[in-house]
Amino acid sequence: MAELVFDRATHDDIEELIDLRIAYMWDDFGNVTPEEEAAMRSQLPDYFSRELGKKLIAFVARDEGKIVATAYLLIIEIPANPVLPNGLEGDVLSVFTRKEYRGRGICTRLMKDLIACAKEMGLCRIDLKATEEGSPIYRKVGFKDKTQKYTDLRLEL
Repeated sequence: MAELVFDRATHDDIEELIDLRIAYMWDDFGNVTPEEEAAMRSQLPDYFSRELGKKLIAFVARDEGKIVATAYLLIIEIPANPVLPNGLEGDVLSVFTRKEYRGRGICTRLMKDLIACAKEMGLCRIDLKATEEGSPIYRKVGFKDKTQKYTDLRLEL
């Protein structure tokens, strides 16, 4: 195994990003139906083509050119308020490392790169939803429990 290369994904990486996104879903949900996978494979190419490098920045680790880990920063702009005076915030998505590469600090490095980028871009904050397994990594790089004035609600459509 060569030394890992850390960089940002480009449009040339879209096929690999799709495969890793689906691998992440299998890992997170435990099961993905053929219909769900087909729907993702149908939607993701256009999404990545439109948003990659703009509203979505994909930080990746490569081993001999193959992407082995990802961490996405979704940039969100909302109307400014006292907490977000420029209206910019980020959401972390799809932090995933292939099983054979886990436990080597790859995710920590990707998250540090992601945080540095968010600071350079002037984002006011970064949110994420952590699994029990991932939570210690995120805390190590500075994430804290979120306190909220409001209750999260959702309407499924």
